[in-house]
Amino acid sequence: MAIESAAEDPAASAAARVVLFDFDGVIVRGDSFTAFMRWHLRRSWWRLALCILLLPLLAPFCLVKRLRIRILGVFVRIALLGIDNERFERLLDVFVVDWVGRPRIFIRTGIRELRRHMQAGDRVIVVSGCEQRLLRRIFDAIGLRDIELIGSRLREGRLGLRKDVHNVGRTKPQQLAAYGIEPPWDVAYSDSAHDIPMLKAAREAVLVNAGVETVRRVERALNVAPRRVDWF
Repeated sequence: MAIESAAEDPAASAAARVVLFDFDGVIVRGDSFTAFMRWHLRRSWWRLALCILLLPLLAPFCLVKRLRIRILGVFVRIALLGIDNERFERLLDVFVVDWVGRPRIFIRTGIRELRRHMQAGDRVIVVSGCEQRLLRRIFDAIGLRDIELIGSRLREGRLGLRKDVHNVGRTKPQQLAAYGIEPPWDVAYSDSAHDIPMLKAAREAVLVNAGVETVRRVERALNVAPRRVDWF
């Protein structure tokens, strides 16, 4: 799957500055895919019941950092049991209408900054751990249909959808490279130390609404203080 974007002049694209935005915590508050999972589970009693039954057994393993993502992946697999691509996309259509209509979901300053870069002629790419089709629908809903997106991807399996690419941490630069976008990029915005691999490859790293520990970890990894912004 290629980066999702409108057709553009290749020469102009090559000359433009490359500006990367994380999504959750930078453009929206909270975790959009987690919100979708919770919404979906509340609508499916047997999936929710299965997750609740497994929670006491699996929760202790979440205390081990390297196992946390795998355990969370188990709950995602349960939530997507029996779900194919067609049904998943129908669910997204319903969810996004509810999600984007909630008050204070979007970080307005982040959207304004994203638009400012686009209007300045920069090549803006949202690089997110959020599932790509969900990401696309959210941006479509707020009128940013031309934005380029690289998100996580699911694929169909025998029992339903399962992880194909989880676009977090070191995977983000790898996915950018797979689409022909090589470091260094000009600017990278993130709220998380998980994005250190993406921030390290930027000429300018910008931390959005970052806590003290996140700032400390990023400074240590970059050997320089990133620019810090508070967006609302």
